[in-house]
Amino acid sequence: MRIVSCTYALHAEQILFIFNEAIANSTALYDYSLRPLASMVDWFADKEANHLPVLGIENEAGVLLGFASYGAFRVRPAYKYSIEHSIYIHPDHRGQGLGKKLLLLLIEKAQEQGYHTLIGGIDAENTASIALHQQLGFSHAGTITQSGFKFGRWLDLAFYQLILATPANPVDG
Repeated sequence: MRIVSCTYALHAEQILFIFNEAIANSTALYDYSLRPLASMVDWFADKEANHLPVLGIENEAGVLLGFASYGAFRVRPAYKYSIEHSIYIHPDHRGQGLGKKLLLLLIEKAQEQGYHTLIGGIDAENTASIALHQQLGFSHAGTITQSGFKFGRWLDLAFYQLILATPANPVDG
């Protein structure tokens, strides 16, 4: 296995497969419709324009086993030091510790980029993801009950956050 920085050319179709599997079969994404390949153009462009990482783990054959990224938590300027992350693992490779490896990489990258608060919005029934976040020092920051509706039931969204020691000199504006 190797860590890679994902690109549109090499990884868009594989990321799209992982996204769409999560949309169709889980509450990891509160989407209803599968995404088209064209949606990956803007997704990657946003990541690149905002210097946001898309980190992946590939096997020796170049198959993407999982990926992780982060983006703005909210768009107001005072939130500039807070980011919301996401981690997705290919369905054939879950339960192998890949999520932990990717989350550790995101934490490292967030510190390098001077962010202060790393936030995960997790479906409250996703006990494996919640346990992983707690294991790595994230604390429960609140739950918005019945915030989503999918698969014929209401979903609760739990927020977990990790406060980083960065940036060294935060500034207003």
